[in-house]
Amino acid sequence: MVIDDNGKSLGVMVTKEAIAAARAKDLDLLVVAPNAQPPVARFVNFAKFLYDERKKASAARAKSKKSELKELRFGPRTGDGDINRFIERAKGFIENGDRVKITVKMRGREAMFPEVAMEKLKKVEVGLSEVAKPEAPIKNIGGMLWQVFVGK
Repeated sequence: MVIDDNGKSLGVMVTKEAIAAARAKDLDLLVVAPNAQPPVARFVNFAKFLYDERKKASAARAKSKKSELKELRFGPRTGDGDINRFIERAKGFIENGDRVKITVKMRGREAMFPEVAMEKLKKVEVGLSEVAKPEAPIKNIGGMLWQVFVGK
């Protein structure tokens, strides 16, 4: 089954005839539906076709939202009011489709009491429990405890 460059059906043709007809119009023969019975082919300018396909793919990539990782940092001595502010900020990020990494950074002697930092992270986890869940358990690397949250 052959379709010309204007979208008009030329009917079922032998492959050699279809190629010759396409060459007569300075076009290429592109098989659009190889699994159809009979296979469907179309006359196209192949360079223009590839250009249009790249444009469509580029537009699709531009429209797709990539999930970003937003990081919020604070220390183990941060107060409850500030932690509530961080929780609200994290909820906004999660509602936008982003992942949120909460980091509690310990300096100097603060590192001797990681349970204080762990308590702060647990408070954040409880605050985010209605909109997010932890991606993995709390990790302790160097003087930092962190956890990543994703939307439910």
